[in-house]
Amino acid sequence: MLDERPDWLVGVGARVEVELIDESGRGERVAFDIVPDDQADFAAGFLGAGTPLARALAGRRAGESVAYSQADISEARIIAVAPSERLPGAEADARRQAAARAESKANLEESIQLALTVNVKWGDYDPEGLEAGWDKPRP
Repeated sequence: MLDERPDWLVGVGARVEVELIDESGRGERVAFDIVPDDQADFAAGFLGAGTPLARALAGRRAGESVAYSQADISEARIIAVAPSERLPGAEADARRQAAARAESKANLEESIQLALTVNVKWGDYDPEGLEAGWDKPRP
């Protein structure tokens, strides 16, 4: 159980345990550390500070409830707040970058397929230029 001292506030660097209450009144407890958005990895328990849930909880203390509307969730009750004792690993950023590269490659493949379809139907469309630099960040 987390430190339930009332003087801890929810914010970046806090470990927070909340109960998410659905419209029927049932609750589910979740715990996470709030981190800057570029370090977020919810699967590993790190919630980005810019997310709607983190923003709704920011500056609040254990024992408070906030309205929070997401899917069938209507309320979030703060059970405990304590200083975080964990740091997000570098693997979170690597996972985000790998996912972005995979999405970029999928978009490239889709564009080439479209270009080939256009070429077959209307002719004179060269998809070769699409491949160059597909994995480079765009400005």
